[in-house]
Amino acid sequence: MEQSEVIILEDKGFIQVNGPEAKDFLQNIVTNDLQKVTNKLTIFSSILTPQGKYLFEFFILKLKNGYLIECEKKSTPEIIKLLNFYKLRSKVDFVDVTNKYVAAVISIEKFKEIDNTNLSKGNTANYQNDMVYIDPRNVKLGAKIISSLKNVNLSIKKLKLNIVDKKKYYTKSFELGIPQINLDKLKDKIFGIENNLDELNGIDFKKGCYVGQENTSRIKLRNKLRKRILPVQKISGEMLENDIIKYKENEVGKIIINKPYSFALVKVVSPEIKEFCNIELSCGNSKVKILIPDWI
Repeated sequence: MEQSEVIILEDKGFIQVNGPEAKDFLQNIVTNDLQKVTNKLTIFSSILTPQGKYLFEFFILKLKNGYLIECEKKSTPEIIKLLNFYKLRSKVDFVDVTNKYVAAVISIEKFKEIDNTNLSKGNTANYQNDMVYIDPRNVKLGAKIISSLKNVNLSIKKLKLNIVDKKKYYTKSFELGIPQINLDKLKDKIFGIENNLDELNGIDFKKGCYVGQENTSRIKLRNKLRKRILPVQKISGEMLENDIIKYKENEVGKIIINKPYSFALVKVVSPEIKEFCNIELSCGNSKVKILIPDWI
């Protein structure tokens, strides 16, 4: 992104988590450590099945009286339903506040104008009473302003920003190997750690128990990770969901998200991924390349 650009993400949803037991409740459910979350630090996290399978991912920001979850908008009702399932007698409430907030992406260079004291992942500052944080997954994704609907246009004007198409942001995310659209395609199909949550600062392996912790830790600590979600570039033909990717007649991957940005669950060992990345591979009726992000 250019320093003068801003991208409005209308496809983001928001859940406010309130109550005297909000922190303890979330700490027992999500994969990252709530102890880290302050008005100066935002985290990336997820919820898994008890078996460690991927369900949802989101950001957690600190509010004055609770927390704010930023997630994929179409997943918001499902996340609230799941949180209520785990609620039992906990003194905590979940409110869909999607109509109250909006997410706007800015460059790291523009973030420096707001706060140049700390440019580390997740660093959170305040601008015109709005929260602004550097993406905890990868600084190359820039930063986000989380603003009330009535304030976002004022902030854009004061920061002298020009609104550009969100495709620019999601294309960059694809190039970095980070899926953000149609995440429901991954739901309950892969382990959370296979979605690179460990590499994207979405799992804290030192915190206490959370849902799915046992299998997640076992895969990590025993070096049993055999597959990862990776971006796939189409060379020719049409990719379909569940198409098999082959290398030397052997299955090395399967398309999980086919569009608008394609991702596959790919073997990273036996054979080693370096053998077949960035070369033409067959995939159903198409030809593709598997891309490896530089952070893996």
